[in-house]
Amino acid sequence: MNTKTLRKLEYDKIIKLLADHASSPGGRELCLDLVPSSSLPQIEKMQEETAAAFTRIVKKGMLSFSGCYPVEASLKRLEIGASLGSSELLSICKLLEAANRAKTFGRHETPDEEPDCLDEYFAHLEPITPLASDIRRCILEEDVIADEASSNLLKIRRSISQAGDKIHSTLNSMVNGSLRTYLQDSIITMRGDRYCLPVKAEYRSQVKGMIHDQSSTGSTLFIEPMAVVKLNNDLMELYAKEQEEIQVILARLSSEAAEYISEIRNDYTILTELDFIFARGSLALEWNASRPVFNEEGRIHIREGRHPLLDKQKVVPTTIRLGADFDLLIVTGPNTGGKTVSLKTTGLFTLMGQAGLHIPALDRSELGIFHEVYADIGDEQSIEQSLSTFSSHMTNIVSFLERVDERSLVLFDELGAGTDPTEGAALAIAILSSLHKRGIRTMATTHYSELKVFALTTAGVENACCEFDVETLRPTYHLLIGIPGKSNAFAISKKLGLSDAIIEEAKSHLSEQDESFEELLTDLEQSRRTIEQEQNEIRAYKEEIASLKEEIEKKQARLNEQRDRILRQANEKASQILREAKDYADETMKNFRKFGKENVSAAEMEKERERLRKKMEKTNSHLTLEKEKPRRQYKPSDFKLGTSVKVLSMNLTGTVRSLPDSKGVVDVQMGILRSKVPITDLDIIEEAASYTSKQTRKTSSGKMKMGKSLTVSPEINLIGKTTDEAVALLDKYLDDAYLAHINPVRVVHGKGTGALRAAVHNYLKRQKHVKSYRLGAFGEGDAGVTIVEFK
Repeated sequence: MNTKTLRKLEYDKIIKLLADHASSPGGRELCLDLVPSSSLPQIEKMQEETAAAFTRIVKKGMLSFSGCYPVEASLKRLEIGASLGSSELLSICKLLEAANRAKTFGRHETPDEEPDCLDEYFAHLEPITPLASDIRRCILEEDVIADEASSNLLKIRRSISQAGDKIHSTLNSMVNGSLRTYLQDSIITMRGDRYCLPVKAEYRSQVKGMIHDQSSTGSTLFIEPMAVVKLNNDLMELYAKEQEEIQVILARLSSEAAEYISEIRNDYTILTELDFIFARGSLALEWNASRPVFNEEGRIHIREGRHPLLDKQKVVPTTIRLGADFDLLIVTGPNTGGKTVSLKTTGLFTLMGQAGLHIPALDRSELGIFHEVYADIGDEQSIEQSLSTFSSHMTNIVSFLERVDERSLVLFDELGAGTDPTEGAALAIAILSSLHKRGIRTMATTHYSELKVFALTTAGVENACCEFDVETLRPTYHLLIGIPGKSNAFAISKKLGLSDAIIEEAKSHLSEQDESFEELLTDLEQSRRTIEQEQNEIRAYKEEIASLKEEIEKKQARLNEQRDRILRQANEKASQILREAKDYADETMKNFRKFGKENVSAAEMEKERERLRKKMEKTNSHLTLEKEKPRRQYKPSDFKLGTSVKVLSMNLTGTVRSLPDSKGVVDVQMGILRSKVPITDLDIIEEAASYTSKQTRKTSSGKMKMGKSLTVSPEINLIGKTTDEAVALLDKYLDDAYLAHINPVRVVHGKGTGALRAAVHNYLKRQKHVKSYRLGAFGEGDAGVTIVEFK
């Protein structure tokens, strides 16, 4: 890819953002060196690695690569037999500890966990734990060697401590004894690793010893008394032995490390590569990006893509198609409408995808693989463009026009601008026509109406525009493919206060063909909005039907389950009754034979018969079905607005929405379902407290009892509910609030994925007693709350 295009499409800014996610110098360097590839296997490999890192970060968190510093210079010194310093050995130790962390992170927690392409990286890591532990045991920090590094070092340092104590003891006796009056201060100091005393200059002859230093004024001499000269010499010898022993320890550790040069070098390479991969995964997580699907036919289908360098709270997702039904897309519309953003998004996503990065768009977005991307995009736009600007653009276009082929993507921003409009339009059409005939995927933005006509009349060329709201004078940034853009100059001018007379005068200067073309564009725009509205309504109806179908299927499944359970229980009960009847019959026959053979009194026989009769009655009582209570017959006057009823034929509860007509039919709202039902198919549900417009009413005891209208809250919380449950609860609550004269009310649905909010808004659209609704402002709950106002 040419560096000029990478800069114009701001690919370098993306790479800098990627490098910020790397935690090692080597990983950051790999990020900064990343360039798009045109090899499909290489691209798919990198995309798979990014996806695997994304999944692992979501499951386990980010893997730290701290301590992974370059050690190649140290390894080369080891190869020639040199001994490393403590800081170099500590760097190798930190690298091995980072490898150990990564090795642990890479292990799967359960045997059935799905393997991924990163397993091979983790499997080849060699932490060399014994070497890392030995270095960490001997070297506490840079230039600090532990006493336990060797027994000899421990012995030497104990001797140093003892020698130091002896020197201090000798000097303390001098400071507190005969030399006290000769000293400037009663302290022991050091000069050049030698213990000395600060002696006044006039008493130099009174203190025997070696002068090592004097103060800046010359009033104080730092003298090493002769009594401690030998002790200081012995101490210096011990310090020298300590350094020799430290070098022996470092040489031993270096020798151990030299045995694993290839493993250490391999660990560093793998860790920097993993850091590079996890930086890509971390960036994808930050952007909520997805893995694109690639093809080699030059098809592009970006589904609701968001330019990553724009504020993600404000950027409007856009859908862009190119290369399937048409290979040339001409985007028109007013300035600041988002044309250049759409152009840059297409080019940047292509570069990012081919560099192994996920793109901030919906799943199943499709990108073609291009060997080159050529872009002619101005760094800044100006109302007055000079000839030099036109020349610079043409120079850039000429530079790549001969090099483009079928595997290239070409992007033009304001093609042909900066010169005479007629000539500029003709030149733009000629350039685009030449690219179109060669089958080169091209996307261009323009103001020229001639290019709109060219797109309308040429096969394989499509118009597009960035939607503009004339009412608010603001662009919506939605890219509408298949519709040419309007300039909206007259509408915008009128909205800004330009007089109708001037506007009509301007229209008179338009040719009849131009005016007809603008009217055609207006009709197309109106038709598009109507179709979009109808499609949204159809989509809502489909979702409602699917929801109802699912609910009915669930109810049918529950009914089938209940039926099977009842039949099973009935069969078991019948079997039990048959067994008991057989037992009764056997017992009766046995008694009959006994009473025939023995002389049993009539009283005893009657007593036994009575016992069996009671037992049979008890059994029969279990088989007797409870008599169904007669259903109350209702009159039309029994049904009021808001009456809670049960629809017998559908086994659903709902609320009366209209008074009975002449045929005794009322509208009943059952959740999201509204239906006309005869009153003969309804049962009124008696509630604990009926609705009343009065605030209070008296009871028989004379006390004031609050009506139900006072128990209705001005807010309902739907968080945690399914969309079906939420709509049913919201329906009942709005009835209560409306009858209780609570206005407005708050519906708390949370932010989440937005599904619950969408279901609430779809329901509110269809309610006739709802005047308006809006999302909460700052301090009211923001997008997690909807404020509903009744008529």
